[in-house]
Amino acid sequence: MPTTDPDAPSIADPQPSLLRWILGFLLVGACWGLTTPFMRRAAMNYTPPNRPSLSDANNSWLKKKVLGIWYAVIGVLSRPAYAIPLLLNVTGSVWFFILIGKAELSLTVPITNSLAFLFTVLGEWWAEGKVISRSMYATH
Repeated sequence: MPTTDPDAPSIADPQPSLLRWILGFLLVGACWGLTTPFMRRAAMNYTPPNRPSLSDANNSWLKKKVLGIWYAVIGVLSRPAYAIPLLLNVTGSVWFFILIGKAELSLTVPITNSLAFLFTVLGEWWAEGKVISRSMYATH
């Protein structure tokens, strides 16, 4: 008697509609692209507080480096200006893994990465006022 894998998709499993695929790709691209400029801006505007343990002469070089990294990570993550876009970005990664479980990998990766790039351009305009000049994409 042949055994079947209960987790394997069967012929009866319906595929999502085209609209759901498009929305999935757009959500992943937006979560990856729109959040990047906001995280960069929050990280660049972060000024770490003075930590006495980092200048303590009794601490070893390695301990100072480890503490410096720890304080930097905790300091940035404790700021909503960084933590909220990071949470959205990670959520986009979860949606991406759900998408590649159902969609064709050779299509999903380039589509989501291209959309992420486009949303990054939009996010840089929104967060930092950056605009791509005509000379950048004009042919010579």
